[in-house]
Amino acid sequence: MAERSFKHEVKKLTAGEGETFTGEGILAVTKALLQSGVAYIGGYQGSPISHLMDVFADANDLLEELDVHFEASASEATAAAMLAASVNYPLRGAVAWKSVVGTNVASDALSNVASGGVTGGAMIIVGEDYGEGSSIMQERTHAFAMKSQMWLLDPRPNLTSIVNAVEQGFQLSEASNTPVMLEMRVRSCHMTGSFIAKDNIRPAFTVSDAAENPTRDLDRIVLPPANFLHEVEKIEKRWPAGLAYVRDNKLNEWFGPDTHPSEIGIIVQGGLYNNCNRAMELLGLADAFGTSDIPLYCLNVTYPLIPEEVKEFCADKKAVLVLEEGQPEFIEHELNTLIRRAELDCKIIGKDMMPRAGEYSAQVIRAGLGKFLRRFAPDIAPAQESSDPLPAPVAQEIPQRPAGFCTGCPERPIFTAMKLLEREIGPTHISADIGCHLFSILPPFNLGNTTMGYGLGSAGASAFKPTGKRAIAIMGDGGFWHNGLTSGISNAVFNKDDTVNLVIDNGYSAATGGQDIPSSRAKNANRVTNNPIEKAVRGVGGQWVRTLTRTYDIKAMRDTLREAMLTKTKGPKVIVAQSECMLNKQRREKPLMRKALKDGQRVERERFGVDSETCTGDHSCIRLSGCPSLSIKPNPDPLRQHPVAHVDNSCVGCGLCGEVSHAAVLCPSFYKAKLVSNPGRWEKLRARISGAVIRFIQQRDDRKRLARAF
Repeated sequence: MAERSFKHEVKKLTAGEGETFTGEGILAVTKALLQSGVAYIGGYQGSPISHLMDVFADANDLLEELDVHFEASASEATAAAMLAASVNYPLRGAVAWKSVVGTNVASDALSNVASGGVTGGAMIIVGEDYGEGSSIMQERTHAFAMKSQMWLLDPRPNLTSIVNAVEQGFQLSEASNTPVMLEMRVRSCHMTGSFIAKDNIRPAFTVSDAAENPTRDLDRIVLPPANFLHEVEKIEKRWPAGLAYVRDNKLNEWFGPDTHPSEIGIIVQGGLYNNCNRAMELLGLADAFGTSDIPLYCLNVTYPLIPEEVKEFCADKKAVLVLEEGQPEFIEHELNTLIRRAELDCKIIGKDMMPRAGEYSAQVIRAGLGKFLRRFAPDIAPAQESSDPLPAPVAQEIPQRPAGFCTGCPERPIFTAMKLLEREIGPTHISADIGCHLFSILPPFNLGNTTMGYGLGSAGASAFKPTGKRAIAIMGDGGFWHNGLTSGISNAVFNKDDTVNLVIDNGYSAATGGQDIPSSRAKNANRVTNNPIEKAVRGVGGQWVRTLTRTYDIKAMRDTLREAMLTKTKGPKVIVAQSECMLNKQRREKPLMRKALKDGQRVERERFGVDSETCTGDHSCIRLSGCPSLSIKPNPDPLRQHPVAHVDNSCVGCGLCGEVSHAAVLCPSFYKAKLVSNPGRWEKLRARISGAVIRFIQQRDDRKRLARAF
């Protein structure tokens, strides 16, 4: 169950020639693939293209009608290996994943397909997750494209440009027998726009046709002596063909004045064009429609660069500003090389005036462009103060909002149990993993020493073979099926690692958007689910395995962890902690609850609260929980200064706060209440009687207190 359904939106994918298609960038990419006659699609979800995978899944019926095979890949390496279908056959194929971590996982297959080359068009759609809002390390796809000599497209953020990039990308791939990478930035994925659609194309040659007519070409397999010939082919055939296609089809674009020469110019990555134009608009040098007073060379293809185009753009200029996010500054270095070879007297200005790291927002570009203009075009330069970024004190006033678990998250009680155990046995080395559970490294839990990659929690602990305290390794169910079973658990069994491995099984690949995985308990018509993790662990030789079906039982969680840490049994200890992702549970149950309420049916909900008169204000419950719905409010007793704990209306009734209080032997101030909507007559009567009895007792006690006071 993905976090968002596209069942309604995918109906738009049937739009035909001349119709106006309106939707998000990810829908436009899917439509462009169908218009290009793609034969197969695969990929692994991850920001910012998780929803692209969800669109593929929801459009599965349409894909089947067009004889397009869709594969929800087990990992990025699995997806990249699918491109083998394009090596010997005229099959157009596309795969997608989150960059740059996804590209790292897929690197083995990508290096092979880039070496051998392709016959059919092969496209890798990478969700370029870079900048201030990134969820990963600050690296870029550009380095990998250069290393393996695959062409890198970075289209302008508008739907027409994105669709053209997909269609032209396949043709570029086939013209140069080279895989093409297409960057989709966060804004490009989720921006809304329109373009004029074309008819969907059924592949003339399908994967079934290829299977029935196998072709074998030893020159395409990366083995000596063919692999040495591949390098020669890259330089003598593929590279010139790629340059020629980009140049002849004008994939890069020019903007700005045509009637008079300019001594300055801007070279900008395609994905940054909108931000660049906005920065120029703020400086009065462009309008909202892209009419610019300064010549712009927009690189919709950032690798390879086209020497003739660079020479023509820079020939009459004394300085050019390069807008290239991140570092190393690959494009800036290449531009300097091309300018020197062309013997031009043009300065390439880049990271000396632009930040070396971070996202190039319109504000950042405006500041850098202002510096550039004051030095090389003072007649149109803005005043100093108008181009500078916001002063630091303003940014410092914004309170920090660290990432954390959702309200009711079933992973939170696991780390509460670990904190309770830490009180008994002291701290231990914890090898963390990618996923929601990584939030445990932040307050209030402060658990986790390292993280090495998706599904590599157990592998990250493999170096720790102490004679005393054991290391704890953590991974989620998504990471387990992605990489953790083989690289982690199987490796630990084989090497007799004496570690404690905690697999958090919340029923979905929750961190990437709630997609189904082999161990999901949901029924999936197109996939095989309900494959228990414990069965897989035992299948690779795991002996000490425990499955807890309710993570909210903190006492059981703590006791099982204690047993795993102290048992004399050697070899890896594996705990599978199960409870459904609360977000997905709420997505499933809330619509049903709203419908029941609308129909006048009886609906019962559990809520938890804190008795303000009993609460001592110690707040240990908050320190051991961290639930967003558990906060504080002023103490109602005027003689007590400390604020009391409070459960707000975002509570989903998971019961963790009460479980924490009992497991940690805290105060008894928590209570559970049942909220009943549309109650029956008997319940209404019982509520009136109970209310009357309670009021009588309260009034009687109040009279006794007053009597004692006087």
